[in-house]
Amino acid sequence: MNQTAEVVIVGGGIVGSSVAYHLAEAGVRDVLVLEREPHQGMGSTGKSMGGVRAQFSSELNIRLSMYSIAFFRCFDEVVGHPSGYRPQGYLFLATRPAHMDYLARTFELQTSLGLRTVRRIATAEIAEMVPQVRTDDVLGGSFCSTDGFVDPHSVMTGFMARARDRGVRLMRETRVTGLGLDARGIAAVQTTAGPIATRAAVNCAGAWSAAVAACAGVDLPVKPLRRMLVPTEPTGLIARSAPMVIDMTNGFHFRPEGLGLLLAWNDPDETPGFKTSFDSAFVEKILDRAVERVPGMADVEVNPARGWAGLYEMTPDHYPVLGPVNEVPGFFIATGFSGHGVMHSPATGKILADLIVRGETDVVDARLLNVSRFREGKLLEEMAVL
Repeated sequence: MNQTAEVVIVGGGIVGSSVAYHLAEAGVRDVLVLEREPHQGMGSTGKSMGGVRAQFSSELNIRLSMYSIAFFRCFDEVVGHPSGYRPQGYLFLATRPAHMDYLARTFELQTSLGLRTVRRIATAEIAEMVPQVRTDDVLGGSFCSTDGFVDPHSVMTGFMARARDRGVRLMRETRVTGLGLDARGIAAVQTTAGPIATRAAVNCAGAWSAAVAACAGVDLPVKPLRRMLVPTEPTGLIARSAPMVIDMTNGFHFRPEGLGLLLAWNDPDETPGFKTSFDSAFVEKILDRAVERVPGMADVEVNPARGWAGLYEMTPDHYPVLGPVNEVPGFFIATGFSGHGVMHSPATGKILADLIVRGETDVVDARLLNVSRFREGKLLEEMAVL
């Protein structure tokens, strides 16, 4: 017997789980989530650094973050599952006059939108906050105390557990093989487990979402880009309570993780592709930048075998694609987060549920994030991409 569902969500990671949760909260219980892997979180969600921040340079991203961080703050109580939210802050280090100008502009925008926990800080205070950081070339910085980290897998699990309590179904090890269309738009989702009749399908397939969109004849400019993370061995070099520290000189950043540190840097030589293996040569690259900013890192042990790689789903303007595909009624997209999917997952779920149920949302002006912007030449701009 063919299956049916009011809404089918393609992708059971943190974004798909949030959409499922918010649909269920809005009263849509006949929802089916399709996960291609045997367990949720085996895609980008489980490889994420888990950072959340409101220190962006555009109104759209700031609003998405402010909504999401407020949600993370009460996640345990509202969803009934721990989010692992730790508001230890993001600390940006400016080493050039242009960095200082940028931080001044973004500070004005952030505070004008109601962000009250961000402040400009002097070099001396930076040295007090993280004394192990070399500050002889630091001109100043920016710190937001409500930025911090969450546990992506726990957030995903919480969203899905609550959604399933409300009747949402989850099918694992189920791959999408096509989309059925008729004169009214979406008619079915074709899968390895058979067809599922539906009038609403949500593409939350992350780095793999372009292929899903192509099934509906939609050109979705989302490309996978490998991002590698390097954990250190246990060390007492940096306090467990330290913030995420971002060196604006080159984008290197790090934060406490377990008994060690988690190191990240976006290698500009990386090229798009479904590359998920960790390149051990990356360790030397990132340690060079780590020791340059934190000299004591030279004595911290790193085991290359513990590094891992995940995939960002990149769009040409580094903004997500959210909302309906106007040419294919019933087809919705929530992807292309360019590294911000975890931190913006609460806002994303709310926006998509609003658009599916009511046709509008008041979280942000979602029309700006429609896939049509690419062919219309209405790309957006964000400077603070890590």
